[in-house]
Amino acid sequence: MKNSACLAILRHLLRITSNLMSSADSEPSLHAFSEQDKLVVYKAMAERRDMRHFNGKPLADSILQNILSAAHLAPSVGLMQPWRFIRIRQTDLRQQMAKLVEQERLATAEAMQQRRDEFLKLKVEGILQCSELLVAALPDGRESHIFGRRTMPDMDLASLSCAIQNMWLAARVEGIGMGWVSIFDPEQLRDLLHMPSGSKPVAILCIGHVDAFYSQPMLIEENWAQAKPLDEMLYDNHWGQLPQP
Repeated sequence: MKNSACLAILRHLLRITSNLMSSADSEPSLHAFSEQDKLVVYKAMAERRDMRHFNGKPLADSILQNILSAAHLAPSVGLMQPWRFIRIRQTDLRQQMAKLVEQERLATAEAMQQRRDEFLKLKVEGILQCSELLVAALPDGRESHIFGRRTMPDMDLASLSCAIQNMWLAARVEGIGMGWVSIFDPEQLRDLLHMPSGSKPVAILCIGHVDAFYSQPMLIEENWAQAKPLDEMLYDNHWGQLPQP
């Protein structure tokens, strides 16, 4: 782990610890976790990584079930539970999915224009190397669910995203890497997996053992982008109005 990354994680955890100590001075909620349990939860969030490098070692089925069970604990709009998972067991299907991703990777590179060559150097998936491969999808018939979606139909996608985040956190505490691949044509993948009309594949999820977790998000390590601080994302009352001291 690079020294700068170690310091970044350490600073993040120290900030959380400081906040926990400050909150301990106030009257705690009767429903709060213990201070130790709080830190474990926040640590999992801080050390979660979108992984691309896997070593191919077999994954115990019990761990995969833990990860999927975590997904099923996610909140969902109108309790519609719009998540479906397809476990890819056939090698030839993996290979065909890898080809679909490669096609879109090249198309994305051309769309990047001046960053084309830089993008092509990035590893964007681990489909052929990961222990388990899943496709997370939205089912057909979603239009029948109106509660919470009449004016915001994309809340089904938000619900599935919550499930995927739960999987990420569960995988991290199990010491297992997970990567969300979105570089593919949804219609081509839907046809390949014989999914019904109206359904939609959202994510190819690469899950498996890794030799090491990235010390910080891979795109930061590769100097593709830099994360922005929370202060730039938080407004008071109106858009763009920064909080007053």
